Amino acid sequence: MNRKLILSIISVLLIIGGFIGYRYYQNIFGEIVEKNGAIYIRSNDNIGDVKKELIEFIGDKNNFFWLAEKKKYGKPKAGKYMLTKGMSLNDVINLLRSGNQTPIKLSFNNQDTLEKFSGRIAEQIEADSTTILNTFKDSLFLAENKFTEASVLGICIPNTYEIYWNTSAEKFRSRMLKEYNRFWNNNRLEKAKVLKMTPNEVMALASIVYKETPKAVEQPRVAGLYLNRIKKGIPLQADPTIIYILKQQFGQDFEVKRVLYKDLKIESPYNTYLHYGVPPSLIAMPDITSIDAVLNYERHDYLYMCVNIDKFGYHAFASSLKQHNRNAAKYQRWLNKQGINR
Repeated sequence: MNRKLILSIISVLLIIGGFIGYRYYQNIFGEIVEKNGAIYIRSNDNIGDVKKELIEFIGDKNNFFWLAEKKKYGKPKAGKYMLTKGMSLNDVINLLRSGNQTPIKLSFNNQDTLEKFSGRIAEQIEADSTTILNTFKDSLFLAENKFTEASVLGICIPNTYEIYWNTSAEKFRSRMLKEYNRFWNNNRLEKAKVLKMTPNEVMALASIVYKETPKAVEQPRVAGLYLNRIKKGIPLQADPTIIYILKQQFGQDFEVKRVLYKDLKIESPYNTYLHYGVPPSLIAMPDITSIDAVLNYERHDYLYMCVNIDKFGYHAFASSLKQHNRNAAKYQRWLNKQGINR
């Protein structure tokens, strides 16, 4: 009787132990991640912060801390980590402990100012916009690389880059400088030399070209027009530079649909109605097509252009002032008819 009782107790204990063991095994090695997704671990996060990030994917599993301690995972490595449905808790901790994060595809296009650019980047990496902005404005960096606060935006070539989410502001800046130097290869530098322009001057002109027209098909023609004016010693008289000045004075949200005659008299080194040649630096972030449009400009004899109201989005070009005045008068009549006064 006693023997049967002992065997029964042993059997029950084995069943209970097996059940508990199975539960632990399932919790550790069984499929626990409920969906695909990414978690973001910040540089100052602790193990508790990691647990909070994981709750959405694994629920409130109490054995996370226990297994993390057993696997000596106590100091989180920052980054973006991709979780896939069906992963075990053991898989998750191994991934986080290894620091094998997934890079992101960081992209940006034509940001008008360094402030807007910093905000755009801060939406995609860990660093905040203020830190990014201050990093690009660092006086030592600017001096070492011969940039100014006005021209440093030029090192940011619009594109898509593979980068780690927790990349610091300083490392991101270094990456942009590296990409800038790579962009300005011998071929582009030689073309700039033929134009008797520095990369900074090409970027400045390209930014005007882009602001005149984002259409890649027309950019080489616009670039050729401005280069014709430079060769002939005629001021660029580019309205985008006047708009740039107005936004500098009244804020980036200041809307300018029409440049007024009085605006052309504003004293500024960026006023291309008063000063010859390209402005001291770019007025916005040009895209690659507009930069290459300057370097590979269209050869023609155009010196003037204005909005083509018969084909909006494009320009009416002219070689003579007489023809341009006709085109401009047509455009002015259209503006008056639309009631556009500013």
